[in-house]
Amino acid sequence: MTVASPPLLRGDGASAQNRRSTRLATPLGDMLVAVSDDGVLGAYFDGQAHQPDAAWFGARVEQRDDALLDAVGQQLTAWFAGERTDFDLPLAALGTPFQRSVWELLLQIPPGETTTYGELSASLSPDGVATPGQAQGVGQAVGHNPISVIVPCHRVVGSDGSLVGFAGGLDRKRWLLAHEESETTRESRLF
Repeated sequence: MTVASPPLLRGDGASAQNRRSTRLATPLGDMLVAVSDDGVLGAYFDGQAHQPDAAWFGARVEQRDDALLDAVGQQLTAWFAGERTDFDLPLAALGTPFQRSVWELLLQIPPGETTTYGELSASLSPDGVATPGQAQGVGQAVGHNPISVIVPCHRVVGSDGSLVGFAGGLDRKRWLLAHEESETTRESRLF
């Protein structure tokens, strides 16, 4: 299946000119954020699976010395503080056309809501029906999302609503989902 490049992910990130990074403190541990002239390339929690090697992140710079890294830091800080629900950042994730299409779908999941791997898979099919094995491919793409939190892969759950798979760890996924949960939903829980 050929999938067009997602419109919200600028460029293909292939050149990644002027790659640089900084470390940001979050309530869930430090994140290493990488950007290029095209946009945000990655945001990885310490210890997160599928993290590139150190050289991939480029030159380390101070957040305040780089306009894009500063914008990422400010928006993540505001999001973790509950002061914003979305992000307004240029994204330039490196990935295959299929991965980028899945990541585009992740950007469409509203804060406080979840979807399943199967639902994402079905939405990629012209007839709205997932093909055999496609949900696993979607799962692989979700698991390799390079821009944690900003591209909300934590909003994808198992077909029965269970917390499954999160490269940053299930404890972080649980925290992120609870953080986005509405007051009404929180009050309706039995535990």
